Amino acid sequence: MANSEDRKQDIIDKDLYEEIPEEELLEILEEEKRKSREKEQEERDRPKRPFPKYTFWLIAAAMMINVIALLPNTVSIPAVNFLITSSKLSANDEISSYKPAVVVIEAGDSRGTGFSITEDGRILTNHHVIEGEKRIVVAYPEEGLFKAEVVADYPDVDLAVLQVEGEDLPHLELAESSRFTEEEHFYFIGNPLRFQGIANEGEIIGYTQLPDWEERVMMLKAPVYRGNSGSPVINEAGKVIGVVFATLDEEKHGKVGLAVPIEYYHEQQ
Repeated sequence: MANSEDRKQDIIDKDLYEEIPEEELLEILEEEKRKSREKEQEERDRPKRPFPKYTFWLIAAAMMINVIALLPNTVSIPAVNFLITSSKLSANDEISSYKPAVVVIEAGDSRGTGFSITEDGRILTNHHVIEGEKRIVVAYPEEGLFKAEVVADYPDVDLAVLQVEGEDLPHLELAESSRFTEEEHFYFIGNPLRFQGIANEGEIIGYTQLPDWEERVMMLKAPVYRGNSGSPVINEAGKVIGVVFATLDEEKHGKVGLAVPIEYYHEQQ
């Protein structure tokens, strides 16, 4: 069993990189806006005098170079892309309606995603997100913080069930199985790279068999990052058919996301 656990740990969130937190990025942008407004005010207050056009273009070019140099140290281009995608998807009322049920899970130094599956606060996530931790805090987007307890744990399929005390909480509907067609479109919502409530989309490639796993798992062609562990895989009917738990560098498809089929959860009940 130790070899199985070691193999899982090798795969989980492999080759992912932490980025600057969203709050810090927004602070940087706001600070730059403030400086820009101050400079504009100073220019308006100064006595007017001729201003060569070529000087303006030199300044603009210098500012652009500084911005380009700053980007690699703040947020990667893929991260920018998934933020743009999330913004577009969140404008869809149906997709937006899923987001209140997707939670942030803080367990010691671990941070991941989970999603509510009942109105009384039962939450599904990954075993590795809460493994070995006694103090677990769950944050709903609208209902706020809750203390959570582990009520069921299935390490063989990297799933865990948490419970918080609450009523009338938003929740997602589980499908009976992960049945899908090849290249079927899906949505997933999670908390990647220290961002929260990021909606994204992808295609289901098929199943794959991992070493030391008895069960097959789903392969996803989708931008899965650190923090997406525990994200729900939602089909076009609005039902959860899987739970994101890892990434894998696959020989044929390259880097893919991996998800636990939802029937593995039902089988444990």
